[in-house]
Amino acid sequence: MRRLLLGLICVVLSLTMGLPVLVNYLSPVRIQERETRVRLYVHSTGRIEEIPLEEYVTGVVAAEMPAAFPIEALKAQAVAARTYIVRRLTAGGVLNNEHPGADVCDDHTHGQAWISREEMRRRWGTVRYYEYYYKIKKAVDETRGLVLTYEGQLIEAAYHASCGGRGTESASAVWAADLPYLVGVPCPYDADPEPVRTVSLPVTRVDRALGVNLEAVPVAASSHPGRGEKNFVEVLERTPAGRPKTVRIGEKKMAAAVVRDLLDLRSVDFNMILKGDRVEITTRGYGHAVGMCQYGAKGLAEHGYTFDRILKHYYTGVELTRIN
Repeated sequence: MRRLLLGLICVVLSLTMGLPVLVNYLSPVRIQERETRVRLYVHSTGRIEEIPLEEYVTGVVAAEMPAAFPIEALKAQAVAARTYIVRRLTAGGVLNNEHPGADVCDDHTHGQAWISREEMRRRWGTVRYYEYYYKIKKAVDETRGLVLTYEGQLIEAAYHASCGGRGTESASAVWAADLPYLVGVPCPYDADPEPVRTVSLPVTRVDRALGVNLEAVPVAASSHPGRGEKNFVEVLERTPAGRPKTVRIGEKKMAAAVVRDLLDLRSVDFNMILKGDRVEITTRGYGHAVGMCQYGAKGLAEHGYTFDRILKHYYTGVELTRIN
């Protein structure tokens, strides 16, 4: 009865004082957001720092998305970053944690990147620092406590830099994980100024990384190489969005994602041409292409989308929920 009376008092105060009444609570998660701290392993110092949740989210947004992006894109990034860390915190820790005693680290290859205010100042310079820091802080403050849920559960809020305009991929196509909110969607406004990039690697490095002998690999039948060039990648299977999924190089069949990781490529959407003792690799997009496309979010924001519309575009069937 006492709890009921307190609840009624809160509602009355909310109505009379103009305070928001939160309807969509996240019942499985009981986090008092103002008291929550993230135990962050910082690689540059080798130490674990305890950082308030929203301060941690600010550092992630600063590291993961260009501060010059529109405010609505930055808000979408803040919600995705907060969802990632809250899901990690409420899961009771991560198995095989590489940094015992920490909830997360600041290496993007292990999860999310993060930078300190000192690093922001160094990267942006003193003048830009004040502009960009308070712009990002505004995006974080105005989405304070908001996370993404699907059927009442926190989602795996995957995101990547650029889909290259092809549209995003479903989690099942990339990770063999069937997540109903991570399905491929169109990305009509990917604003990446350079979606296509080309790098040149020594043949010896590619041979060693992939375990092949490129000099002995025949030209792929589907290619049209120029004089003195050899396209040696045969695409055996493509994803629903048209990216290579499984490829053959010589007699070796492998997942395109494995090739990307072994050669540290920008995406799985690649083509390779042998030119003398060098391999010219052209990629489209940047990242795994699952979930929110950051340059796509920028484009949507520039076309009038608010952060909630951006998020619901890339994460199918989700709801914005405030942590309780």
